[in-house]
Amino acid sequence: MTGSLLRHVSVMASTAAIGLVAVFAVDLINLFYISQLGEQEIAAAVGFAGVVGFFHTSLSIGLTIGITAVVSRKLGQGSVTEAKRIATASLVLMVGLCLLVGSGTALFLHPLLAALGATGETERLAARYLGVTVHSMPLLGIGMACSALLRSVGDAGRSMGVTLGAAAVTALLDPILIFGLHLGLDGAAVTAVVSRTVMASVALWSVLGKHHLLGRFERNHLRADACLLASVAGPAVLTNLATPVGAAFVTHSIAQFGHSAVAGQATIDRVTPVAFGLIYALSGAVGPILAQNLGARQYGRVRDGLRNSLWFMVIAVGTAWLVLALTQNLLIQAFSLDGMAAQLMHAFCSWLAGSFFFAGALFVANAAFNNLGRPLWSTGFNWARASLGTIPFAWMGSHYGPIGVLAGQAVGTAIFGSLALVVAFRLTAKLVAQHGESPA
Repeated sequence: MTGSLLRHVSVMASTAAIGLVAVFAVDLINLFYISQLGEQEIAAAVGFAGVVGFFHTSLSIGLTIGITAVVSRKLGQGSVTEAKRIATASLVLMVGLCLLVGSGTALFLHPLLAALGATGETERLAARYLGVTVHSMPLLGIGMACSALLRSVGDAGRSMGVTLGAAAVTALLDPILIFGLHLGLDGAAVTAVVSRTVMASVALWSVLGKHHLLGRFERNHLRADACLLASVAGPAVLTNLATPVGAAFVTHSIAQFGHSAVAGQATIDRVTPVAFGLIYALSGAVGPILAQNLGARQYGRVRDGLRNSLWFMVIAVGTAWLVLALTQNLLIQAFSLDGMAAQLMHAFCSWLAGSFFFAGALFVANAAFNNLGRPLWSTGFNWARASLGTIPFAWMGSHYGPIGVLAGQAVGTAIFGSLALVVAFRLTAKLVAQHGESPA
């Protein structure tokens, strides 16, 4: 609630990004080793499986946004005991929902993959991979929930360490299981489960052993705590699920151009969150900063926090875009891309990556909406981008090939990202006009 806002944004976003990137790096490392097998059907299968897994990760991220917003606000108000009780309730709810969704997905794998456009051997391989990994979703949920709790108390370092451990395990086990034991895609699935187990274990140790952040589980308060968390987490989950819905339509559109196009899109989907990890982390990382200042009624700092977040986003996107443009040939070689897959990667790294200026604007606006009492606005803008901003533009672009699909998606992102940012700044300006710069 004091100090340089740009420094707070930089530290929280950077450390949160490292942790979040580590989550997505697990999938990227898996795809890297799978691509060394030289079979596009397997790479395409990982791509289709990744779309289903993206729904799971987005659900978990949405829940963590609610956790950080509510727990941070309670801590900002000085209600430590209540914050600990809510932290415990949030962990219980996270595990329950992840168990229901993760294992429930296993019952509908084949219809889901068919709807995405997977067929034949590619569909069978994707279903086999997901048949192992979907049941470990509660482990992912525990790790991400505890990481959110650590960010709520400002321990960005340990929050980062939670997911770094999982990425390290993946980097170590993947080559052993995929190549050493000749397990191929099955080895990648087993590695994913082991890495999530490590993630959950390290996370619980940090929250319980170092911060004693979990209070007693009070069953009689669970309903009220769940409603409080749902007031933010519910819209945040709906908001986050919009992105994989749009991605699913894009994958379906690209599937008509063959395995090579799907393999290229799968690589882009895994490179993107790693390259733009700072942007993906903004909604969750900036949230506690805005929420604590809102709780302390520092409305001027809320407005300035949003402004500094925007500047941070612009610098982060520009840097990542430059790196992608300079390393695109290395990426194509590393992931054994050729034909249409290589063309997609060239187009993405050269000019399509620039659309993340507008995606970043949407993420910054989401942070404001989720933590300033307007979570449904975030939901509305994200679903508008995923539907009106994706389906018609991607459909029109599909007439010009798979690159046209991605270009159409970028146009829709630019439109709705810009609109969301304008509305977010008007919201903070209204807060300052109504309440003034400093506490009453």
